[in-house]
Amino acid sequence: MGANSSSISDLSENEYLKRLSGTESISENDPFWNQLLSFSFTTPNNSTELKLLEEATISVFKSLDADSEDLIEELLCCLIKLIIDIPLLDITYGISLEAVSTLVIFLSCQLFHKEILRQSISHKYLMHGRCLPYTSRLVKTLLYNFIRQEKRPPPGTHIFEQQSDGGGLLYGLASGVATGLWTVFTLGGVGSKPAPHQEQSSPLASQSLLLLLVLANLTDAPDTPNPYRQAIMSFKNTQDSTAFPSSNPHAFQINFNSLYTALCEQQKSDQATLLLYMLLHQNSNVRTYMLARTDMENLVVPILEILYHVEERNSHHVYMALIILLILTEDDGFNRSIHEVILKNITWYSERVLTEISLGSLLILVVIRTIQYNMTRTRDKYLHTNCLAALANMSAQFRSLHQYAAQRIISLFSLLSKKHNKVLEQATQSLRGSLSSDDVPLPDYAQDLNVIEEVIRMMLEIINSCLTNSLHHNPNLVYALLYKRDLFEQFRTHPSFQDIMQNIDLVITFFSSRLQQAGAELSVERVLEIIKQGAVALPKDRLRKFPELKFKYVEEEQPEEFFIPYVWSLVYNSAVALYWNPQDIQLFTMDSG
Repeated sequence: MGANSSSISDLSENEYLKRLSGTESISENDPFWNQLLSFSFTTPNNSTELKLLEEATISVFKSLDADSEDLIEELLCCLIKLIIDIPLLDITYGISLEAVSTLVIFLSCQLFHKEILRQSISHKYLMHGRCLPYTSRLVKTLLYNFIRQEKRPPPGTHIFEQQSDGGGLLYGLASGVATGLWTVFTLGGVGSKPAPHQEQSSPLASQSLLLLLVLANLTDAPDTPNPYRQAIMSFKNTQDSTAFPSSNPHAFQINFNSLYTALCEQQKSDQATLLLYMLLHQNSNVRTYMLARTDMENLVVPILEILYHVEERNSHHVYMALIILLILTEDDGFNRSIHEVILKNITWYSERVLTEISLGSLLILVVIRTIQYNMTRTRDKYLHTNCLAALANMSAQFRSLHQYAAQRIISLFSLLSKKHNKVLEQATQSLRGSLSSDDVPLPDYAQDLNVIEEVIRMMLEIINSCLTNSLHHNPNLVYALLYKRDLFEQFRTHPSFQDIMQNIDLVITFFSSRLQQAGAELSVERVLEIIKQGAVALPKDRLRKFPELKFKYVEEEQPEEFFIPYVWSLVYNSAVALYWNPQDIQLFTMDSG
């Protein structure tokens, strides 16, 4: 290979490429193939060389695509067969990776459209016709590629090795075209900041997961739902012996234990978090299996780390992590079990040394920290709502809250109370000022006040839910409530909070009385002992019952408006990591604006 060389500018007149793209059939034994592979040229390394490559090969591409839709379908089917039929070995790793990447490129026509693309030639053939019967096998293979996380084999084990002089003609052409197509991401406006350039330990696993996400988020055909999404929604555990429903021809089985382990280990990537969200939200078999696991900390702790490092994550990754927690907290069994799991030495939590804490208390700490970060930085109502919904779902099952978690619950209420007073004062001053001037427009403090009061009421409902359902299990929360009881005084007679304050006021009054009877200068240990005794003595019928707090995650009415741009931004980031040198990244991201 490489006996002859071609410059990029000569490719348009290359007789072998002309014959390859022509209509004449070529036998597999024809000497043409050896002659074709004897040419080589250096793969383009910058935007100028890429532009030259595109211009030089336009005529070849036009000849291949002219009146050849059947050929495109044949190629797509061949790529799928390569992926599902070739066993994954060191010698086949490279060709499997190229087949997966080429399918992603075939679907990248979305990048030429700012609006959601609902039909294309690739869509048509992947949704119908000869490709359709391979749906379940393709999804299963891509999932197993992700599960196995096979590392790139060492040099010398590939079927096609890139030579030091740039490789063969087809290798260089294919690599150059692929690289050129990835630059379309900089023009498509999907607009996600690219990840730092880094070597992927398992590029096949990463690319397989990206292809799976792309396929799952293809829009439904006018007459057919997305078969790849159907496959993801319905696959079962290999240990599940129940029959598949006849209505779904794309169902299959996979090892749930291996899938769970891979998901736990890979949550640092957006792609794995998005896959976890899709499975929990759309596949009831996976959700039931995960909620039954006795080692949920292996999954939940990585999700909490994503939220804890919110400053370092993009907003989509944070949203996915938060929605996953919300989905999990819809299950009462999960809410009970997380308080039974004890974690030791949480080194990534830097605000305070946590030598021993329950998974439930850690979850509360991280969610509250996310709320406080959102209040001071992003001020995203959607984030606020989902954080509070997760806390509300858990509140009735709060058990043995860590003293620091209890303190942070009351501290958040304190922060909200101060914000409420500040906005109320601003509204009052603004109203006074308006009496002396008719020309100055008034800020909409009423709306701000309404939002804050909604959040305050939610926090009061969360505290009330814990007190009415598990008072005797949470002496640390009662302690924190008594320590900061002055905070709640202003809300006792407030018309928006009067009803929900009844129980909280009763608890404060009841335990304050018992502490006064015990005398002054009480130690922390003695106060907690009195609280525990009082929790048993307090008649439960004195606490008013409110409807159970329960919130379910509801997907947006048009989820594709969120997920499709998100998925393609992930593909773009991966393309940058795979195909570009560090010095090229800045050039192309600057071009994208």
